[in-house]
Amino acid sequence: MAKLLEGKPIAERIKQEIAKEVQSCAVKPVLASIMIGENAGAEAYVKSQSKVAESLNITYQLHKLKPETSEADLIAFIQKLNADKLIHGIIIQMPLPPQIDYKKISQFIKPQKDIEGMHPVNIGKLVSGKAPLAPCTAAAAMELLHATGIDLYGKEVVVVGHSEIVGKPLALLLLEKFATVTVCHIGTSKAGNLAEHVGKAEVLIVAVGKAGLIKGEWVKQGAIVVDVGINRVDGKIVGDVEFTEAEKRASWITPVPGGVGPLTVTMLMRNLITAARLQQEEKCKA
Repeated sequence: MAKLLEGKPIAERIKQEIAKEVQSCAVKPVLASIMIGENAGAEAYVKSQSKVAESLNITYQLHKLKPETSEADLIAFIQKLNADKLIHGIIIQMPLPPQIDYKKISQFIKPQKDIEGMHPVNIGKLVSGKAPLAPCTAAAAMELLHATGIDLYGKEVVVVGHSEIVGKPLALLLLEKFATVTVCHIGTSKAGNLAEHVGKAEVLIVAVGKAGLIKGEWVKQGAIVVDVGINRVDGKIVGDVEFTEAEKRASWITPVPGGVGPLTVTMLMRNLITAARLQQEEKCKA
């Protein structure tokens, strides 16, 4: 029976480290959050961010824009925040209205203030192994793996899902640890090869958003399973992995909810502290 790999205890430990860094920081970190229109999911995430920020003595600014906000207006607003030296991090809450393309908009956030780590400059640094600001969910998954004590060097790691937010950056972070990384996606599934790849994984990380995609019997005996998926089924939140059967085979497994989720906001705040320090260093060099 697998041990539960819970995110909350790890998040609490990291928060303590962040709180110490905030105290020693030359400035009080400020996070600017942009939300366009109304959305229950975004509201819940904003509430969580604000609560964590307050507990860490971080200033959280929520900027609510009208649903009809155009791309041009949003870009102008972002550039205003970029120019504000008192703001150290910027995040755009999802989802966005149809008239706004996130991939386009995210490129206008100053790389040093991109605490989600999604600007092309930061992704480029991730490729080179020198990224100070890594995408939060991918970083959260790495923290969970670290908590198991596993040495990833040479391990067979399978990542299911190749999104720009999780799968792709996670593969890069794993490669930095010299893991042997296989990335699976819809093409793998359509070719009928998903079960075969999953069965070889000493470490399995799934981030697709499809309930029960990974059958429990596919999981290799003794594997570490990190389930990033969040799905609502019959009023319950479940992951992408069939938990009950996978739990019997894995050595460690994340619960859903309670695994990756509690760590994601914490990683966001850690990126904010890093961003604040980088900006202070730039001022000192100027």
